[in-house]
Order: sequence, then C-alpha cells, then structure tokens
Amino acid sequence: MNTKIPIEKKVLSKNDELAQEIRQMLAERRILSLNLVSSPGSGKTSLLENTLSALKGKVRMAVIAGDVQTENDAKRLEKTGGGIIRALTTGGACHLDARMILKAIDDLNLDDIDVLFIENVGNLVCPSSYHLGEDMKVVLISTTEGDDKPLKYPSMFRKSSVLILNKIDLLGYSDFRADEALRNARNINAALKIFEVSCKTGQGLDNWYTWLGNQIAKKKEANPSTV
Repeated sequence: MNTKIPIEKKVLSKNDELAQEIRQMLAERRILSLNLVSSPGSGKTSLLENTLSALKGKVRMAVIAGDVQTENDAKRLEKTGGGIIRALTTGGACHLDARMILKAIDDLNLDDIDVLFIENVGNLVCPSSYHLGEDMKVVLISTTEGDDKPLKYPSMFRKSSVLILNKIDLLGYSDFRADEALRNARNINAALKIFEVSCKTGQGLDNWYTWLGNQIAKKKEANPSTV
C-alpha cells in the first residue's frame, strides 16, 4: 500500500531544513534574529524605523524587508541610516520562506551584524507555518484593528514570543479594547512578552529598546552549540 505525502508537508519539511541551516549560521556568529509578523498596516515598518533611528551607532543592525510587490518599506528604512537594509519581494507569495531568507543572507556580511530583523509580509496566516531560522517571532497588532485578532489567528500568537500593541495614541477613537485584546492573547499564549507602544509619539518604545538590548547581550553570551 502506497502512502501519500501531502505536498504541503514536503514543502514545510524542506523549509524547516533550510531554516535550521540559517539558525545555525546565525547562532555561530551570535546574531539575534527576530521575525516581525502582523496584518498589513499594524506598524512593522514604523517600529523598525524608530528602532533603527534610536539604536543607530549603538547596535549593528540589518533588516530583510519583505513585501509582495514593492521595495517601498526598504526605501523608508534606508532613510534612517541605522543599518543594512535588503529588500525582498515575493512576487505575489503571501509569506517569506527560508529559501528566500537564505538567499538574502548570502548578500550580508554577518560578521558586522548584532541583530537581524526580518520584516515578513503583512499576513497572520501563512507566515505562522514557515520558520525562517529566527530566534523568535514578534507579532504586532494595532488599536485600529479588532480586539479579537488573537482569537481569529491563534496559531500566530501561539508561536510568537513577543506581542507589540501599537498605536496606543489612538485608544479611545474606536471600539478597540486594549485589555480585551491582551487578555485574548494571553489566553492563547500566557508566556507572551507584551509591549504597548506608539510608533508615532514614541510612548513605550524605550521599554522595547531596553528589552532588545538585553536579548542581544544574552545572544552574545550564548554557546552556539546549544542553540
């Protein structure tokens, strides 16, 4: 009797192999890698703009900026002058995969990087299934979305280590309930590290920068063979 293996399983298996290759490559150089995921418009690029500007000259940063068709986000990030930026367009695919990241990394001098940010395509479904060799996923939601977003996309919140609630300067202008959104997220993943920020006003971003610095320091102290 022949066993049929779904094509999706084959694709994900190959992706996981490449992701492990990336993970080991970055671990050997003690580079922290974060995969930023969200719906379109939640503020991934704005968060990176602020981070690159605030930590410029203090942390050696690189960004692989993923997008479906344009390089607009990469161009915005380049203007900060805060790090190495590489645009990655998927040509229609709704997520980044390890093959794309591996190719983009080939164009980077990893010895000059402390932290690699991967800005994924705006989508909370497909990116949850594709590991990119990252240390952790950072999921963003904003106060212009529904507070039930974690309930609608539980896999992404379950697989993320950090949740950033953005646009808190707009609280009160809609029916969004921050306490309900965070409660829903914690019910799915009680271990989530949560930051409440405004990329427009800067509120809460210092806590994010401090945490990021601590994570980079921990990575530098880690034994690559145990990662």
